[in-house]
Amino acid sequence: MKQRIITAIVAAAFFIPFVIYGKWPFVLLVYAMATVALYELLRMGKQPLFSFDGILSVLLLWLILFPSKYMHVIAQTGFSKLELVYMIVLLFLAYMVVTKNRFTFEQAGFHILSAIYVGIGFYYFIETRNAPDVGITYILYALFLIWATDSGAYFIGRAFGKHKLWPKISPNKTVEGALGGVLCAAVVAVLFFFFSNIGLGLWRLMMSTVVLSVFGQIGDLVESAYKRHYGVKDAGKILPGHGGILDRFDSLLFVLPLIHFLKMMAG
Repeated sequence: MKQRIITAIVAAAFFIPFVIYGKWPFVLLVYAMATVALYELLRMGKQPLFSFDGILSVLLLWLILFPSKYMHVIAQTGFSKLELVYMIVLLFLAYMVVTKNRFTFEQAGFHILSAIYVGIGFYYFIETRNAPDVGITYILYALFLIWATDSGAYFIGRAFGKHKLWPKISPNKTVEGALGGVLCAAVVAVLFFFFSNIGLGLWRLMMSTVVLSVFGQIGDLVESAYKRHYGVKDAGKILPGHGGILDRFDSLLFVLPLIHFLKMMAG
């Protein structure tokens, strides 16, 4: 636990200034983190990153991540972002034929879904931060919501947990811990209502926070499910005591798209 706390403090000291400053340094950091996350996922599936299919996955990821404020750059190609994504999908399928099915349909699906899963979550990290006026508020809200949910689920689960939440996927998680995580997230909602410009009424913010906390825990369970499927303990070892990028952002990959829609609802 001591190592986890030290790593979390050091990581936050490096990460938070990028979040606060935003702009292109933040975008580049998100691109780097998303690329590492994709590498971790491909490695779990025993798919090499430095191969034709691995490079296609990275290109697909980078295209999905491309911020909307720079979309005029893509428009100069004469294609839309969706059309370029579809072209890469077609390249994956064509590669099956070129390799005479040594690269299979299942592998193509794994690469495409991995890039979409990682890419969409991190894309909305960029989009939410780029929102004028309230972008930083919603990013900090998302980060504190997830930190509160994870911490509450861990400590309350250890103290009061008796009923297993989903033992076949994550044997240490409990129903009591999950409810405790939602309760701690609700405290974050109250603090942001009174001390930020989040722009939502208290009850609307509280209801949204409950949903986001639940989806964040589902995101954590999704990563637990595929780690158990592939027989690995952690997605990576880039963060001592914490595992890889996916281990730290699994909940945010589910929450950030919803946070972006919540921001749009707030106007």
